[in-house]
Amino acid sequence: MSLEKVSAVRVPPAAAGALGASGVAGVAGTGAPTRAGAGGAGAGGPSPALLEEAAEWVMRFRFDSPRAEDRVAFAAWLARSAEHAQAWARAEKVMGAFDTLPTGLGSQVLRMPPKGAGRRAMLRAGMGLGLSLPLAWLAWRERPWQVWIADVSTGTGERRQETLRDGTQLVLNTATAVDIAFTATERRLVLHKGEILVTTGADAGTGADTNGAAYRPFFVDTPAGSVQALGTRLGVRCLDDGAVRVTVFEHAVALRPMDGVSRRLDAGQQARFDRTGVELPRAAEEGADLWTQGMLLARDMRLADVLAELGRYRVGFLRCDPAIADMRVSGAVSVADTDAALAALAQTFSLRIRRVSRYWVAVGPA
Repeated sequence: MSLEKVSAVRVPPAAAGALGASGVAGVAGTGAPTRAGAGGAGAGGPSPALLEEAAEWVMRFRFDSPRAEDRVAFAAWLARSAEHAQAWARAEKVMGAFDTLPTGLGSQVLRMPPKGAGRRAMLRAGMGLGLSLPLAWLAWRERPWQVWIADVSTGTGERRQETLRDGTQLVLNTATAVDIAFTATERRLVLHKGEILVTTGADAGTGADTNGAAYRPFFVDTPAGSVQALGTRLGVRCLDDGAVRVTVFEHAVALRPMDGVSRRLDAGQQARFDRTGVELPRAAEEGADLWTQGMLLARDMRLADVLAELGRYRVGFLRCDPAIADMRVSGAVSVADTDAALAALAQTFSLRIRRVSRYWVAVGPA
């Protein structure tokens, strides 16, 4: 996947002596998104192996005491290619998520054993510290290259809108990573994680991309399979259990699980699917696209489910006491300001909000 923008590379003070007086290696590069796997290393960005190496250098210079030979070795590594410099920039960006943590916590988290420590093990370790791990760290451990070099992405609590070259409107919800792969014969988005709302453009098969070719079909690839948009407005969300939920607001889509039978969804319907098949469609939830306006419309939802949704927009851990989990909630809840939403819920249902820290919040009975 090519990078639309590559910013200057930050070098830690401990490494600056090996690079000369400036301490900064400049990297410049632009280009239209290309399909994954197209072109060489320069077109596809840093390889997973390079990103791993860059992460090791970041941790060494941030949390160890590098020797003179380490600084020389780092300078040699960084100067090998533009891809090495890009990998360093990406590593610094991801590890920067720890800058907002209380002093010393980032170091404790990053020193945890990386081998054999899956997402759940890492999460348990973070809870043992009394705080949740940054989502960026968990994402890096699961699939680093997609998250680091996705063509467009959002952080926790962030939303982003893009207009693609064919006029398609793409809105990304919190913690989302998408690659854009448009060719002369098709238009394809690759949703690695998170949630998107897509309003497809009326592609006429003209312009620099297509050289006058015929209409190009539009697909959204997900970990569970693909979704073909049939002139439509649709929402696609990757769920925590590996399934994908698709909601059709206009026209229709075709759901194509990797190992299952395809199914058509029409406007006003939604369905979950995984790699093996598609569940029976049901009526789309009212206000399913209100997240684009920073709102969640709850209709007789369990309080635990409302808090789980709010948790998607917060860094850290939001706990619901089992004693109040089944309380029913109806109304509009802000996901743009989750602290205000928690305060409103507390006032309405006589709840107690206990903040162990900025990153650990527990909701229970008053």
